[in-house]
Amino acid sequence: MALSIVILAAGQGTRMLSHRPKVLHELAGRPLLQHVYDAARALAPARVVVVYGHGGELVRQRCSQIKAHWVEQPQQLGSGHAVRQALPHIPEQDLVLVLCGDVPLITAATLERLIAAAGDSGFGLLTVTLDNPSGYGRILRDAQREVIGIVEERDATPEQRMIKEINTGLMAVSVRWLREWLGRVGNDNAQGEYYLTDIVAVAVADGHSVSTVSPDSEVEVRGVNDRAQLAELESHVRARQARSLMLQGLALIDPARFDCRGELTFGTDCVVDINVILEGAVRFGNGVRVGANTVIRDSELGDDVVILPNCIIEDSSISRRSQVGPFARLRPQTKLHEDVRIGNFVEIKKSDIASGTKINHLSYVGDTQVGKNVNIGAGTIVCNYDGANKHRTVIGDGVFVGSDTQLVAPVLVGEGATIGAGTTVTKDVPPGVLAISRTPQSTIPSWQRPQKKKEK
Repeated sequence: MALSIVILAAGQGTRMLSHRPKVLHELAGRPLLQHVYDAARALAPARVVVVYGHGGELVRQRCSQIKAHWVEQPQQLGSGHAVRQALPHIPEQDLVLVLCGDVPLITAATLERLIAAAGDSGFGLLTVTLDNPSGYGRILRDAQREVIGIVEERDATPEQRMIKEINTGLMAVSVRWLREWLGRVGNDNAQGEYYLTDIVAVAVADGHSVSTVSPDSEVEVRGVNDRAQLAELESHVRARQARSLMLQGLALIDPARFDCRGELTFGTDCVVDINVILEGAVRFGNGVRVGANTVIRDSELGDDVVILPNCIIEDSSISRRSQVGPFARLRPQTKLHEDVRIGNFVEIKKSDIASGTKINHLSYVGDTQVGKNVNIGAGTIVCNYDGANKHRTVIGDGVFVGSDTQLVAPVLVGEGATIGAGTTVTKDVPPGVLAISRTPQSTIPSWQRPQKKKEK
């Protein structure tokens, strides 16, 4: 049978106390729904159907990268009703794997075992035994330990609530049986909803057996119903990623205080200090060192790059032996070549900084091409914006820019030129000259500083 996957993503998530649909809340930097979809795609299904409802088109917009058939469930009348919306889009001969958009850590390996169980009986059910099963539907078995039904907690008797084996909400069922069984499910329950789980009792009544499998870890089937549960899963993902990276050779000063929200590739002998956040696609060469409290997003750091503490680096490329920080910010489209020094409280944006250049203190450089071995003094500002448009500045090789200089773009500073401290550059500077714009200093003798008037 071909495999079709249905992801149920229509719930509101009232306990999140948010205007955002529950499946759009983020875990490790990605929506919950994206995690489930990634696990689904790893199985190479013939099709994926996402049933969405609360939040409507917002879910589709925020998850536009998900390649699936989207089906709206305008009224949320239960999980059984949601699956019914998807069935018209699935061929009769398929096996359907039903996943939940708020169960983000399910693995492809567990799902493969669930599919295999369904191949034996036509109905596979994922269950797990919990020390505290509160909040979950319970698995009902007969004296021979065969599954005979599922009862939701709110509909369970006190004796049934003592059962510790719970329903995870994930199942694999042959479509031809699923259509029939859903047609016989009613909504005579505490919620007045059509429960997908009720098909278990219908299947058993028809003489079908239900095969069960369990995940390797119960964390795989933890759902997210409130922000506390989301934070618990975030901690688990963070610890899992840190351990995996350390086993690949990354040195983490304290893995409990490291957060990778994307994908990191790295060479040998890289060291990451505490409270570092990595987002998107990040690449380290060999010998990279990242200081504490730094955020790096979608950037590449070459061999022996040093990032001192408290930096923000986004969509940037830093070549080998360069050093950034502390307290520096590299904004998108910044490129640092070899042996560049970017110091404290320096901001670089959409600029190319050639090898050997130093911008060590309290400066802003934007939309600028900076040559080799340039020294830019403290307090230098490239004035690249005129209120309507951005303009480009070019600084040649070997230029020395004195402190407290303003470069009013568009402007060209020629190779080897010197800009005197306190200068405002509004015209191109020829190569090899000294450019300076200062008013003559004067002194006023016997000058008295103003004094505050004494109160009467």
